[in-house]
Amino acid sequence: MPYCDKILEASEPFIDQIVKREDLKEKRFLITGATGMIGSSVLDLLLFLNERKQYGITIYAAVRNDSKIKKRYGIFAQKEYFHILPYDATKPIDFEYSVDYVIHAASNADPAAISKEPVETLMSNVFGLDQILQYAKRSSVQKTLFVSSSEIYGTNSTSKPFLEDDYGNIDLLNPRAAYPMGKRASETLCASYANEYDLNIVIARPGHIYGPTITDTDSRASAQFTRNALNHQDIIMKSAGTQLRSYCYVYDCASALLTILLNGQPTCAYNISNRHSILSISDIAKLFAKAGNVALTFENASKKEQKSYNLMSMSALDATRLENLGWHAIMDSKDGVKETLRLLKG
Repeated sequence: MPYCDKILEASEPFIDQIVKREDLKEKRFLITGATGMIGSSVLDLLLFLNERKQYGITIYAAVRNDSKIKKRYGIFAQKEYFHILPYDATKPIDFEYSVDYVIHAASNADPAAISKEPVETLMSNVFGLDQILQYAKRSSVQKTLFVSSSEIYGTNSTSKPFLEDDYGNIDLLNPRAAYPMGKRASETLCASYANEYDLNIVIARPGHIYGPTITDTDSRASAQFTRNALNHQDIIMKSAGTQLRSYCYVYDCASALLTILLNGQPTCAYNISNRHSILSISDIAKLFAKAGNVALTFENASKKEQKSYNLMSMSALDATRLENLGWHAIMDSKDGVKETLRLLKG
């Protein structure tokens, strides 16, 4: 989705949801995973603040593929305030730039890739974060935000949305656990750095995020539904789709991340979810099918496909702690699905 005036305008309603956004003025940001679904949405909001509100934010976008980010942001990637840094979460970093804020959003969250490379998934989470926190320590970064995941909660007997201390079980010997266990270890690493080196670190746990910033290789269910609806292809469900999820529109997630960064308490985790968008997978599939005017059908999943599935049957999140900071989601799932397709149609 190339960045353009239409994306700028679509970002505007979410700017008001950033609590104490005036504190972003003249700040320097390092964002890892800046071409990913979540990282790029944060970047979109920061670009809006610069282009339409003259916030004077300096952006260091850390990415593996600089041609990809240049294609995504076009002339905006050539702005004086926009800097592209080569970055690989599996390799040591030696950034020369000093920044005020770090948002570490780089992570392999694609189910198919996780299933294929569980070792790399786990290690890049922990090693990549360690490198970022070492950088934050030696560069006296004002605050670091680690983007974790709702998958850290595992399976739990509760039928209510998870609060931040509702930790359940994860099958340690299932390779698919490489992703949630990598995120769990990373959260403990954040707490350890904060305790030992007095770093200011906050943690965000997004629910299931959907929206126009999906990548072409994303194999998550909502991303597949999006591409199917966009390309006028029938949506094929590979399960009954009864699993409950907290769905959150990507720009709501971006405003939540910036709110957590500015207002979150040190070494505290915050769920990101829309309390009005707790749906089953089949529910979100039906919304995409209706919005795209395509059929919804069901097939049995292959064993290979089943290996990549999220291990949680229920992953709804309670975002009361985040809402108490003054944030709330503004895009319901029905309108969010329509807006996703509208923006992607070009």
